[in-house]
Amino acid sequence: MRSRLFLALLAVYVIWGSTYWAITVMLRTLPPLATSGLRFLVAGAILAGVLRARGARWPSAREWGGAALVGVLLLSVGNGIIAWSEQWVSSSLAAIVVSTVPLWVAVFSTAMGEPASRRDWLALAVGFGGVVWMNAGGEILASGPKAFVIVLSPVAWALGSIAARRVRLPACAMSTAAQMLAGGAALFAVGVGAGERFVQVPSAASVAALAYLTVFGSIIGFTAFGYLLRNARPALATSYAYVNPVIAVAIGTVLGGDRPAVHTLFGGAAVVAAVVLLSRARASAPRAVASRPAEACRPAVGLGPLARQARQGG
Repeated sequence: MRSRLFLALLAVYVIWGSTYWAITVMLRTLPPLATSGLRFLVAGAILAGVLRARGARWPSAREWGGAALVGVLLLSVGNGIIAWSEQWVSSSLAAIVVSTVPLWVAVFSTAMGEPASRRDWLALAVGFGGVVWMNAGGEILASGPKAFVIVLSPVAWALGSIAARRVRLPACAMSTAAQMLAGGAALFAVGVGAGERFVQVPSAASVAALAYLTVFGSIIGFTAFGYLLRNARPALATSYAYVNPVIAVAIGTVLGGDRPAVHTLFGGAAVVAAVVLLSRARASAPRAVASRPAEACRPAVGLGPLARQARQGG
């Protein structure tokens, strides 16, 4: 169990931290929304196909509705905005902005009747102060008004995370597959509707980045995260939020030539500190009781320890 948790954490930390740079490479010769939607459609179809071949139950109509809601919020809106915004925003800054997801979760949870503690409010104050500090030199706005849309991504991720606790979802890894299918279809439709077209032959680098995002970022990354949600403390499972920016900044600096400003680094450090504080405060909180009986999970896909999920999560 301990080795599986370690591998799952390593996958979520490194893979999800690297996806910001991979998106930047993908966007060199591919459109952002339609390509991202295609990425999730392919990943969801592969995962669903393998699960069905191994005897997994197909989602009911109600479960498809819940998966569609969560998938649209997390993937169509949350990830779609990231892919679209990285046309103007560096991969490093994108990762730091997205790290505010736990702070938004705390805000919305408080508004929905789960009041925050004093430590939570301290973390929120530090975190939002860090976001303001990051943009003290106008790094987002300097890239144009469109770049500011990126701040909506963590809001959508937070709403999707909360919705996932309140709606009925398919069992085990089929939930991930259904969310990717629904979210990917919506995102692809938006991209095509917005006029995106595959008008040029993509470069080998962009194709490789798309393949990496599909296999590693989507199938392996989300499978590993699902395993963590079912087998690790909430604080540990969501610790990727403050590790991913570190990975993304390092990769963006080494491979992409990003040169984060001093105020961006210090603001990002404040965000990381706030998320750590918030995670530790919520680590002792009781876990939500599942709204339906747990179901036994078959192994998800042939991904070794990451695929062996022991029980149904929320």
